Amino acid sequence: MERPRLQVGAVTITSERGRARELAQFYERLLGWPIGNDDGPEGGWFQLRPPEGETGPTINIEEDQQHRRPVWPSRPGEQTATMHLDIGVDDLGLATAWALEVGASLAEHQPQEHVRVLLDPHGHPFCLF
Repeated sequence: MERPRLQVGAVTITSERGRARELAQFYERLLGWPIGNDDGPEGGWFQLRPPEGETGPTINIEEDQQHRRPVWPSRPGEQTATMHLDIGVDDLGLATAWALEVGASLAEHQPQEHVRVLLDPHGHPFCLF
């Protein structure tokens, strides 16, 4: 069988109930990607799209009633981060400072010299490289 065409269209990040908008707004500030939908004050799903002229998958933020804040690095018996974003940057120091300014926190463990692991406001790790 020949492989059919498969294309990644979105990455989905979960949020605890009632906090999806907050997390979407964090990524909107961090990346400069607009939120492409607004489900109103009770919205439980938001989608960020690359700005005009940029390409890439969308980032979906959705509520999960059973969501637990992940820990990174993983620890036995605790919720692990099952995915993370890798974000390429031109200036690691400047990008790290920006991420901290808009609400991220620096992870205690930094495993690589030219990569910065940060946590979004809900604890999801993401890497700047």
